[in-house]
Amino acid sequence: MPHFRLISFDLCPYVQRCVVTLREKGIDHDVDYIDLSDRPDWFVALSPLGKVPVLEVTRDDGAKVVLFESVVINEYLDEVTEGSMLPADPLERARCRAWIEFGNALLSDAFSVTSAEDEAALGKILEKLGDKLDRLEREIRTGPFFLGAEVSLVDTALTPALQRLNWANEIHPAMAIFEGRPKAAGLWRALAERESVQGSAPHDLRQQFDKMVGRDRGGYRSVVGARVTA
Repeated sequence: MPHFRLISFDLCPYVQRCVVTLREKGIDHDVDYIDLSDRPDWFVALSPLGKVPVLEVTRDDGAKVVLFESVVINEYLDEVTEGSMLPADPLERARCRAWIEFGNALLSDAFSVTSAEDEAALGKILEKLGDKLDRLEREIRTGPFFLGAEVSLVDTALTPALQRLNWANEIHPAMAIFEGRPKAAGLWRALAERESVQGSAPHDLRQQFDKMVGRDRGGYRSVVGARVTA
């Protein structure tokens, strides 16, 4: 088995997807954290896009290959280990890949909730977010996970977005992000119980997330608070 070195920064949700996959598959790996505001020269030379995640794969002969983009990394990890996290049927695999891409859009909306500048902007974001969660609700079949009883690459792709949306909902329950969406809510609860998810990010990620969105500097907290208490 090659040696895997994953390069990240603390808050990166896309790296978190890869860590969940690595842990679900039981793959030994190292994680190196960098400061993206002060990228080290070795990282600039290593990463074609200057972004994380980057997976450095050291083969048995010592040769190193660099992979980037979380979707590509996760599919590679799935292919080189036993027990695929994607269906065997070509159409179902394609469906899963489409919903992995959906996870990117959901993550974007999750971060938009935290950066709303006023109540009108927040209302539009919540409307878009609600539509996406309704679509996800309809697509989940039996649960608790996207494909049923087993965790798939769709679930690892959705994990960071659902985690951050749950945090937003904990801060202001009146936002009711999961209300009327029992399968989406159940999906997050099932994921949150997985050891792979619990250990997928630095232990202080929640505190760093709160600091990033700003407890006292307007924006997310003040706008959301005004909206849900009005």
